[in-house]
Amino acid sequence: MLETTERSAYPVPGDFKVMRPEYEDLEDGTFEASITITPFRVVGVSSTKAGARRAALYEAEKTYRNYHPSYRIESPFPDEFTDPDGVRWKRIAQSKRDEFGDYSFVDADGEEDYADIEQMLLWDIRPAVKDDD
Repeated sequence: MLETTERSAYPVPGDFKVMRPEYEDLEDGTFEASITITPFRVVGVSSTKAGARRAALYEAEKTYRNYHPSYRIESPFPDEFTDPDGVRWKRIAQSKRDEFGDYSFVDADGEEDYADIEQMLLWDIRPAVKDDD
């Protein structure tokens, strides 16, 4: 019987979600989160500890894809959302991401700007929480 699933020693990304990260305060005011499943370690950096954890989990997804090229990395963000500061973010078409990045937004000067997922995780961008009132 032929086995069609890809195998590697690298843990599935979900395995990192249940591990407690170790945090380090960096000199520039950001935080680094490292999550280890021996002998594998992923690291993420962000402006908050929670954001650093989210960045490390995204790195786990990217690393898993190196071992399993058919694995599809899911964006940690919805295709369109508004952050707590009222900034609207929109996912860019796949064909334009190499040129512009992953998401577009309008900056404080009213100009359209772009960011990739790694930059958004560094900034700890998150969708606004909706009230259920």
